[in-house]
Amino acid sequence: MSEHALVTVPAEAAAEPIPAAPPAGSVPLGPPPLGPPPLGPPAAAPAAASGRRQELAGFLRSRRGRIAPEQVGLPPASRRRTPGLRREEVATLAGVGVTWYTWLEQGRDINASPQVLDAVARTLLLDPHERDHLFRLADTPDGNGQGECTALPPTAQLLLDKLEPFPACIRNARYDLLAFNQAYEQLNGPLSGLPFEERNSLWRMFTDPRCRFAMLDWEEGTRRMVAEYRAAMAEHVAEPAWKCLVSRLTKASAEFAELWERHEVASPENLTKRYLHPEVGLLKLNYTHLWLGQRLGTRMTTYTPADEQTHERLRQLHRGADPERAQSGPAKT
Repeated sequence: MSEHALVTVPAEAAAEPIPAAPPAGSVPLGPPPLGPPPLGPPAAAPAAASGRRQELAGFLRSRRGRIAPEQVGLPPASRRRTPGLRREEVATLAGVGVTWYTWLEQGRDINASPQVLDAVARTLLLDPHERDHLFRLADTPDGNGQGECTALPPTAQLLLDKLEPFPACIRNARYDLLAFNQAYEQLNGPLSGLPFEERNSLWRMFTDPRCRFAMLDWEEGTRRMVAEYRAAMAEHVAEPAWKCLVSRLTKASAEFAELWERHEVASPENLTKRYLHPEVGLLKLNYTHLWLGQRLGTRMTTYTPADEQTHERLRQLHRGADPERAQSGPAKT
């Protein structure tokens, strides 16, 4: 049995009473094992900081509400008035004070250390994009970094690499690129040097001229991507990370804004894309979605040649990136 299964909360806690406002200068009882964040009397704060704290409070509540107790090693509970975990459970699993975590969800003016935020992020099963959003709202630098994409198992990258020379990537429903192989970067790159918030397929299609040039059916492709995003967002409409991407794209691209206002929706399909690669020319690729996680919409997308000419050009592109393959001659099929 998981050590988490030892956590029990009385049934009457289901109502989640909100602790009364603390006396001036007081601190939460029972300092958390990771060390209590600096606390002090509430001070007047700029409107921007206050708004960010309210966004943080709403974000934490929404993330807590989507997690079933059994997902974090707790026994299923039948007597719950609200879905998801209780505040007391999140605090216990993260190793922080219950009162302090409650204040955080209330948008109070308190500070959180990177260690405490990391524990909360792991308890709430945040993916890399959500983790980054948490640290931004808390106005705290994240020493861990987004690039590690710790939400994926180590075997994911191995599987992607084994698909060479066929391009393949793993994305979530927001089109964030969580992992990809060398062939995919050759097709759509460069990607490795980009910050995580820019390593998003939807963002790049509307803001990177190279993507627009390479994708011959750009208008139809972007229309479908926006429709898929809107359909997926129906389950995440109140989540700041989803709204933030829409806001950024609306400001960056009038074409995205126009498509977004159409309110078209679509579900992911296995279709064919045409790329014009600057080194090997026209590529016709059939792409296939393989679902890895329903909760986050995480899927692996593989791109296989639609004709023999594309197959040979993918091999040629792959050999050009690998000197050893270039000396050994064409790959055998």
